[in-house]
Amino acid sequence: MTKICIVRHGQTDWNKERRLQGRTDIDLNETGERQAADAREYLHNEEWDVIITSPLKRAKRTAEIINERLQLPLLEMEEFAERYFGEAEGLLIEESRRKYPNGGSPGQESREEVVDRAIRGVEEIQQRFPDKNVLLVAHGALIGLLLAELSPGEFVYGETRLVNACINTIHFQDNKWNLKEYNQIGHLSEV
Repeated sequence: MTKICIVRHGQTDWNKERRLQGRTDIDLNETGERQAADAREYLHNEEWDVIITSPLKRAKRTAEIINERLQLPLLEMEEFAERYFGEAEGLLIEESRRKYPNGGSPGQESREEVVDRAIRGVEEIQQRFPDKNVLLVAHGALIGLLLAELSPGEFVYGETRLVNACINTIHFQDNKWNLKEYNQIGHLSEV
């Protein structure tokens, strides 16, 4: 059985301000660094084989902090970069909703495009690391769309706000992915 533990990156200033980040490459803030350290302390007690991360700085830094104790191979995969929000990137979420009431700003990556590349990435992990325990550090919108695709009806995209540094776990068993937990935040010292 392949296990993927998907960690959302730690907080950035734009997360705190409730701005759409998308592909805009924002660093973690101090809270985000602490959240990543909390995840590191929680995750180091389990056996892991590899850490995979989005290439964006906030995810990479979260993965590096988690890996300080694990000392595992760290791989970047473009498939797990955040959804591109087009002209809405940098806007406050409420401002984006007012400006684009039907959802989707010009140039925004569609849900289907995000799901397709995230599924490609998960399939590649399954092929490269069968029966391994994988840590994956990625982004809120991508994780939410992926979980909704893998567990129809169990996780509904947009209904649950995934907290920074939350833990979500999927298992590949009986030729399909199963959602084991999502938005687990018990390890965080502050939410």
